[in-house]
Amino acid sequence: MVVRTEPVADWGDLITRLPCSGSVAWIRRGDGLAGWGEVARISIPAGEDRFTAGEKWLTEFFDGADVTDEVGLPGCGPVAFGSFTFDPTSDGSVLVVPSVVIGRHAGRSWLTTIGGQHMFRQPVLPTRAPAELRWHDGSLTAPQWERAVSAAVARIQAGDLSKVVLARDLHAVASEEIDARVLLARLAARYPDCWTFSCAGLVGATPELYIRREGAAVSSLVLAGTTRRGSSDAEDARLGAALLASAKDVEEHRYAVADVRRALSPFCGRLDIDAEPSLLRLANVQHLATHVTGRLAATQLPGAGGVLGEHASALALAAALHPTAAVGGTPTGAAMELIRELEGMDRGRYAAPVGWVDANGNGEWGIALRSAELDGRRARLFAGCGIVADSDPEAELAEAQNKFRAMQDALQD
Repeated sequence: MVVRTEPVADWGDLITRLPCSGSVAWIRRGDGLAGWGEVARISIPAGEDRFTAGEKWLTEFFDGADVTDEVGLPGCGPVAFGSFTFDPTSDGSVLVVPSVVIGRHAGRSWLTTIGGQHMFRQPVLPTRAPAELRWHDGSLTAPQWERAVSAAVARIQAGDLSKVVLARDLHAVASEEIDARVLLARLAARYPDCWTFSCAGLVGATPELYIRREGAAVSSLVLAGTTRRGSSDAEDARLGAALLASAKDVEEHRYAVADVRRALSPFCGRLDIDAEPSLLRLANVQHLATHVTGRLAATQLPGAGGVLGEHASALALAAALHPTAAVGGTPTGAAMELIRELEGMDRGRYAAPVGWVDANGNGEWGIALRSAELDGRRARLFAGCGIVADSDPEAELAEAQNKFRAMQDALQD
């Protein structure tokens, strides 16, 4: 497998370079990676070891590459894009190695090809926006979901667990096949601070970064606790201040930060975590946010199944983090069981790691939020909310509906 990465002039808008709907992408503020064609793909069976199985396959695949890299940045050389299932009992995890990747980072642009540049010359097909959309409920209607929230609150108040994240799904059907590139362009324009992604039919713009690894440096962005945006600057500030002062939302956020600390501490010689959450304002909602940074330790942990620390890839770190309390709950086992009991659906790859990893272990993995699974003319949208002891079902339903807006607007403009 001959891989070549070479510097090129600036690409401009990476999304407009994608030739077809089935392309892959990971873009934020215009930077990132986009690719097309497939040198290899693996569909990973259900199981707790799905991340390990994917990592093993990638290691063997990358080890067979003859790589010429004239740029030397993370994301150069062979790259795999992936998305994994939320629940280990679910099939559907996938890793894809594109035959062409175009990238931009830190003011530099590059082109990576595997097996020559013939796929790079693939013509860009015209896009067409989704039309004649019809909407219908997913697994639970709004009243049924509110009753599920009430049941979760009762279980939390009884002491069974501290927090659980409950999700909803929503279905849309268009008159023709939905072109993911249209959704990507709209999401990237409206949510530049999110990571806009496309992988194997999963499309979205996530505000939450599980992990970024660049050499020994790692970082994570933890989000939990949400309110809407205001119609004026004054209302916006009032809503943000109320979120920062909300005992319910701060409690929810604290669980998620604690999970990230527990997951990353064994890998890191140093870990720095914001003392207090700040506000992250997006186009439709505001979140409580905590930034986490660290340095990987060059240590080997006994009984952990291999060399960790500095040698842990971005994918291995994402596997260690999933699922945090931000998308599952706490304690994890009890939350997972309650999700299976109350949601009435299989989340698939929603709320699970999505991103990329290169042959050096560098990469970025986010949580697949604000997303939709595309299948021809059909789209399945997802939104979820963190439930704690004093959660109000009506307020949680309103929050979920706000979170649906990103993908609904991308579909219907």
